[in-house]
Amino acid sequence: MNPKLLPAVLLSALSLLCIAVVMRGLQLVLRRTAFTAARRNRIWIGTWILVTAWVALIGVLAINGFFADFSTIPPRPVLMILIPLLGFIAIAFSATGSEIIKTMPPHWLVGMQSFRILVELLLWRAFLDNLLPIQMTFEGSNFDGLSGLLAVPVAMLLMRKWIPQLVLFFNIAGLLLLINILLIAILSMPTRFRYFTNEPPNTLIGEFPFVYLGAVLVAIALGLHIFSLRQWWLLRKEATIGEGIVPAGGFWPMM
Repeated sequence: MNPKLLPAVLLSALSLLCIAVVMRGLQLVLRRTAFTAARRNRIWIGTWILVTAWVALIGVLAINGFFADFSTIPPRPVLMILIPLLGFIAIAFSATGSEIIKTMPPHWLVGMQSFRILVELLLWRAFLDNLLPIQMTFEGSNFDGLSGLLAVPVAMLLMRKWIPQLVLFFNIAGLLLLINILLIAILSMPTRFRYFTNEPPNTLIGEFPFVYLGAVLVAIALGLHIFSLRQWWLLRKEATIGEGIVPAGGFWPMM
């Protein structure tokens, strides 16, 4: 059996599941805003169109070998991170985005980061199949799984009470762990500035459907951190800060 088959299927399924959860969460949050029904529908439909177009574009480019070229600076797979990053920052600081972010249950933005545990298991499986170098797993220098493990207890605490210091700590720690593995991934690519020279090089990230590791899963992790930090900033001086500021909602945005 092709060693790439199982990781490809699992990564694709996880990417689709994460997109579904995020979109369901957006749908529920929009219902809590003061927006008109027409405006909520425009945001909902527009977001679906944007997400679908992004997933399709990345897939077409990957199938045609666009991300398999590591000779450019920055390497082309980096674009899959930079473009969503800029988009999330723009959304977070827009008037509409800020209003939606203030309405989000804080524990959703943290609890959804638990999917990173599954990402770490997928990377480890790819390493066992000699598809990725060891430094990209928890056996090497990738400690990003800690973010996923911390997400559950932190989210449970935030379900009961808004704790701004905890939110700030979790997001800074999570971003540092994410930046660490992103740098390792880039320095493991077959580029002129490759630092990790052990085999195999990190070329899997440029193949279909593994491009969705960066274009979807890493992008979602970044977006959740950006939105959570923006929420922390928006709520930091609220007079009603405390338990009452936390919008109601189950642990997962599926209810």
